[in-house]
This record gives sequence, structure tokens and C-alpha cells, in this order.
Amino acid sequence: MSSPEQTVIAEVQGRVGLITLNRPKALNALSLGMIRWITDALLSWKNNDQVLAVAIRGVNKEGPFGAFCAGGDIRFFHQAALGGNPELEDFFTEEYALNHLIHTYPKPYIAFMDGIVMGGGMGISQGASLRIVTERSRLAMPETNIGLFPDVGGGYFLSRCAGHVGEYLALTGRVMEGRESLFAGLADGFIESGRLPGLWASLGQTPFENGAAVERWCASHLSHEVPPAPWPVRDVDAVFGLPDVSAIVAALGASGTDWARNTLDALRKRSPLMLCVTLEQVRRARSMGLADDLRMERDLVRRSFHLRPGAGSETAEGIRALAIDKDHNPRWEPAGIEAVTADQVAAFFVSPWPAHAHPLRHLR
Repeated sequence: MSSPEQTVIAEVQGRVGLITLNRPKALNALSLGMIRWITDALLSWKNNDQVLAVAIRGVNKEGPFGAFCAGGDIRFFHQAALGGNPELEDFFTEEYALNHLIHTYPKPYIAFMDGIVMGGGMGISQGASLRIVTERSRLAMPETNIGLFPDVGGGYFLSRCAGHVGEYLALTGRVMEGRESLFAGLADGFIESGRLPGLWASLGQTPFENGAAVERWCASHLSHEVPPAPWPVRDVDAVFGLPDVSAIVAALGASGTDWARNTLDALRKRSPLMLCVTLEQVRRARSMGLADDLRMERDLVRRSFHLRPGAGSETAEGIRALAIDKDHNPRWEPAGIEAVTADQVAAFFVSPWPAHAHPLRHLR
């Protein structure tokens, strides 16, 4: 099966279901149609005894691999938010339901995370039973850069990183190379990118006896060695364990290290309001299960676009500055962290729906 525009190719080879994201000009950014085709494939294979396991990859302009998924289609978000397109609501509801399906899938789900893996790309890979990275991998949850928060289950998987690394990655949107993501606990194994085509081809040619054998076969080709820390661990824990964003910024400003200066520079470019929302999100998610976290994030994304609707949204403004006008000069409101009030942050965490009508009420 495949989508009409061939943006998703789903096929069974041997005993393995293979999904290829095939929108290379957009770095495989997810559209609503792509989310539906991935979901359809996973549901159709879920109870199909012929399919023992699932593997997913992305293609780049030169061919297989090289780009996994750059996230959701933010240009669509901007157009839909300004035009009142109801498909914006469908996108996030169905994307988060897909994230939940992947995390809870009853068969091995193996993510070949070569190239860009950001935002929504993390959402369709972090729930994998085996997460494979290469020297070309670039992983991040960069949503604060567009006035959003790390969604697609980001609260759940970032909050489970060691210490306060989750807060650090969530607020800064720091991009990790493949081996760095092993240290962060956001990947399981490393392989040189040149070996990916052979490993992928072998999935359809090997007579596997069960799903566990598929996963073992892939894992046997990987290096699982965790590299040295890519950031000053004690500093990250000390600073990003502080109670609020103002304290984090003050601590970074008082430090004389290059890491602190670079980190502070990154935070100063982000929406002050959404930094505060993001910190609260990750802290709340630490004590939540996946389904409750995704319901919370569905509330948050609704508020992100509708507390101040249309162009007044921090998210719409962030996307405008980055991807529409490309002036890289977002006009955040409030403009400074000190001006953000507790009531402004709390408003994001009030669900727009009663529990019985929540669009993700069926997740368990």
C-alpha cells in the first residue's frame, strides 16, 4: 500500500512491514495524509500474522536514507491557524494518537533515524523498540524556536532522561549528533550510514522465526557503546533543576563558562512565555503516564494556537519569523522572561474539553 502522492510507501517484504517516508523535498515533514497512511499501515499489520515486525525510514533527494523526518509541516500550521482550517485540529489529534500507537505497538517497531530527526520525527521514533542512529543523525525537539513546546510525547520521553537533561533539551532545543543521543538515552544503537541499505534489504530476505528475532538481528549490527558526556552534566543538572526559568537564566548569566553563555544566548532567542510553559510541561510529565501526557499536550497545543488566535499566537509568530517571512526576528509577547506571569502559564494547562469529550480520551 502507499499514499496517493507516494509520500508514504508501506509494503511487506518477507515477514517485515516496511514504511518509507518519501517526501524528500520537505525533509519528510509530516502532513495529515502521511500521518493517516502510517497509522493505517500499523493498524493493518497489528493483527496480521504474516508481519512479525515493522521498520521505518526516510529518504532524501539522493535516495534511501539520509533524512528521517524534520517534524510536522509548520507551513501548514501557519496557513491553517490564520485561515481557521479545522484540519489543524485533526492533525494534532491524529498525530498524538499515532505516537501512542507506536509506543504501545505489540510488535517490534524499529526506527532507522538517519539524518534529520526533529519534532514530529522524534514522535514517530522515540516509541520504537529499537532506535538506530548514524553519524549523520541530528536529533532535537526544537519547538521553543517557533513559540511552541516539545509535543508528540516530548514531555514523556524528555522527562525520563537522566537528571535534568530533559529540561535542558526541551528549553534550548539543542541538536544532538547520533552518538550524543545515545548518551541522552534517546537512541539505542549506532551504525555507520553506509551499512544501512544492506541491513534494510536483509529484513525482507531473512527467514525470521518471530518478531524478537528481527529486533535481535538489527541490534546485532549496532554499536551500543555510550560516548562521553557531550555537555557538562553537573552544570546541566544544577542549572536546569532550578525552580523556574528566571532562576535558570540568572544562573547561566552568573556563570563564566562558554557552555553557559551559549545556552543563555539560545534561551534569549526563544519565546519567554513558551519557555515557562515548556518547563512546567516537562516537570508535570515526569509523574504522568504516556496517555495522560499526550492528553495534556493536546490541551497545550490547542491553547498555543487559540489562547491568542490567528497571528496573535506565539506559535504563529514563531513560524512566521522562521519559515514564512524568514526575518528571524519574532516579536514575542511578553518580550522578557520577567514579564511572564503565573496566570499566563497556568492558562495553557486548563483543558478546553471535559474529560468525556477530550479528543484523546480513548488512549490508555
